[in-house]
Amino acid sequence: MALTREEHRKYQQLAHDYLKRAGIVLTPEEAENIEIADLGLGEFELTGVALVTYINTERVCAKELILLPGQTCPEHLHPPVNGEPGKEETFRCRWGEVYLYVSGEPTPNPVAQPPAHRADTYNVWHEVILRPGEQYTIHPETWHWFQGGPEGAVVSEFSTRSTDENDVFTDPDIQRLPEVKD
Repeated sequence: MALTREEHRKYQQLAHDYLKRAGIVLTPEEAENIEIADLGLGEFELTGVALVTYINTERVCAKELILLPGQTCPEHLHPPVNGEPGKEETFRCRWGEVYLYVSGEPTPNPVAQPPAHRADTYNVWHEVILRPGEQYTIHPETWHWFQGGPEGAVVSEFSTRSTDENDVFTDPDIQRLPEVKD
């Protein structure tokens, strides 16, 4: 289910507002090109993420990830592509709070809960809570998912080359590349 142009613009403006709260300034072109990844589910405020990509070369990538309160970026991993290892990424919380879940020893009583109607597609439960100034590195081919805290979150991502179109999700309903309809 694709977003309408009106919904897309509304979510771009909302993401831009969050970035301003975090003290992050965008150029007009960057603001106009904020990616709204609704993942083809038609439930962006529940499942999805907004992104600003500053640079994505053959070697490095830098982005901002914007999460609404309780919004979840679903479980996925970055596989090897063309003989290169999967993406390695460091998340640094800039504003708000983000709950990150990665492969490893499950955390008893995790703070976040995935959307109930998709809970069976979430399998990793090692919890890392990031607050402003804190960061965590996710190694290649590590299953992970994350959720915005009560106020939402702005997270800077520094990584090796991003090939998001190749991401593997545990939820078979997800389409990584966004569609916008008129």
